[in-house]
Amino acid sequence: MTVRLTDLDGDAQQRVAAARERVAALHAELPRNGLVVWTAGNVSERVADLELFVIKPSGVSYDELDADRMVVCDLDGTKIEDGTPAQLRPSSDTAAHAYVYRHMPEVGGVVHTHSPYATAWAARGEPVPCVLTAMADEFGGDIPVGPFALIGDDSIGRGIVDTLRGSRSPAVLMRSHGPFTIGRDARAAVKAAVMCEDVARTVHLARQLGQPLEIAASDIDALHDRYQHVYGQPQGLPEEPPV
Repeated sequence: MTVRLTDLDGDAQQRVAAARERVAALHAELPRNGLVVWTAGNVSERVADLELFVIKPSGVSYDELDADRMVVCDLDGTKIEDGTPAQLRPSSDTAAHAYVYRHMPEVGGVVHTHSPYATAWAARGEPVPCVLTAMADEFGGDIPVGPFALIGDDSIGRGIVDTLRGSRSPAVLMRSHGPFTIGRDARAAVKAAVMCEDVARTVHLARQLGQPLEIAASDIDALHDRYQHVYGQPQGLPEEPPV
């Protein structure tokens, strides 16, 4: 049975529309942070309480992306009748994103880039070692390497899930391909992609000077716990300070 956006109730349609707006806006962060060139890379987000996700269309340049061009797919990666032209196909990585959403229900956002330093580590098939406090904070250890997989089916998604399941890292370097990141929503996955490239670059530079110093596992645990549970502002903080 073909899913149609118009078959959803008004609240569900609003959630899809909001996800399209967020995903379209977040795509601008990829070229802004030097994570992609031309039309490469993609962001997706699961639509809350629906078996759907929103993803970038294939081969469309970043300056042409807007909410109306974001493609809506079911969790099998099949485009629904979402109001976009039938010929507007979803990203070539859609099957990988769909596999992650089906097998990691806690994930609400997925990002893929070819950011140069992280992809260089992926080309070597080498994890980025956790030698920075920023890595301990965000990734909870090394950034792992996933297996080589061809594009087009769910092989990449299988590699992402098999590598990240049970890991604290929100990033995986798929061998000879590039980084994929996950998060509770698309914004968190984009943040992880930006951080992944930043630490991949810094650790690369450190290795040009010598062997980076390892951080003890117990210190990594402490740093990660603090960052995940203490860092930042508490929820519900007023937007403006009291007079």
